[in-house]
Amino acid sequence: MSMVKYIIRRFVTLLPVLFGVITLTFILSRLMPGDPVAAYLGDRWTNEEYLRVQHLLGLDRPMIEQFFVYLGNLFIGNWGVSVTVNRGAPVWDLVLDRFGRTFDITILSIVISSVIGIKTGVISATNRNNPKDTVLRGTALVGVAVPVFWMGMILRYILGYLIPIFPGLNYKTPGIGDPPIITHFRIIDSILSGQIYLIWDYLYHLVLPVACLSFITLAGIIRQTRSSMLEVLEQDYVRTARAKGCEEKDVINTHALKNAMIPTITVIGLNFGYLLGGAILTESTFNLNGIGALIIVAIINFDYWILNAVVFCITIAFVIVNLCTDLVYGFIDPRIRY
Repeated sequence: MSMVKYIIRRFVTLLPVLFGVITLTFILSRLMPGDPVAAYLGDRWTNEEYLRVQHLLGLDRPMIEQFFVYLGNLFIGNWGVSVTVNRGAPVWDLVLDRFGRTFDITILSIVISSVIGIKTGVISATNRNNPKDTVLRGTALVGVAVPVFWMGMILRYILGYLIPIFPGLNYKTPGIGDPPIITHFRIIDSILSGQIYLIWDYLYHLVLPVACLSFITLAGIIRQTRSSMLEVLEQDYVRTARAKGCEEKDVINTHALKNAMIPTITVIGLNFGYLLGGAILTESTFNLNGIGALIIVAIINFDYWILNAVVFCITIAFVIVNLCTDLVYGFIDPRIRY
């Protein structure tokens, strides 16, 4: 099967997954305790006002009818408007504005943790049971055990307060504006608008949250790379390469590392999805106002439409990342064909 056919087949299989996620999210959001109509009206309202808003939002219809109306709106690109979080604002614009910020810290964290984690895992494996290996394994163990919110608070207190090297809150300096909204990604929009100084200010504010997420993700990548490398280094073809007189660095980087990368690539892909959906605590710690904060506000204020849209976007991103992970397998290992 060619790669194009494989990609098409994967996208076809994506449709039932998306339908299932949409259905479950819709049902569970409607079963949440709370009343979006009451949250919309505030503290004081009459029964007539309640019935009017309930009819306006379509919540007076049977749930099955609400579901089909919601599906029909999705097919025409109508994600609805926010009811309580930002009244009247299009849900799609709200989600995209926050999603770009979460995506930025996720992709930066994954790139940094992957580069450092793979290199560190190789060093740990090639120095098995040495003091260097012990230190690296201990560091990885700390990364697995430490809660992400605690790491964020420690970094914020030390590097943002005691030694104020980096800002500990927000994603931009107060008083600095925003680039024109083109793609909803701040870095890309800053480049397209020629406001390069906004990029440096933005990246400067992301140092601590990216360092926090990178350290937590780094642990799993180190452990998996070390485990895979130890297994590969015991294979016959590695011993043959050494017997033929290959330099040790060529044995490690050329013969062993590529074959050990398949499980590591899987871990990286899963970590990307985990960070994209689970960066809520980090965003709250550093007040980044990303997709995680939007989920919390939507749940508290019973804004079903925002909640459904956020889960839908995270699902699509996660599935696409898994597809890219599978495609990377073919480039690393020529034996894998689609």
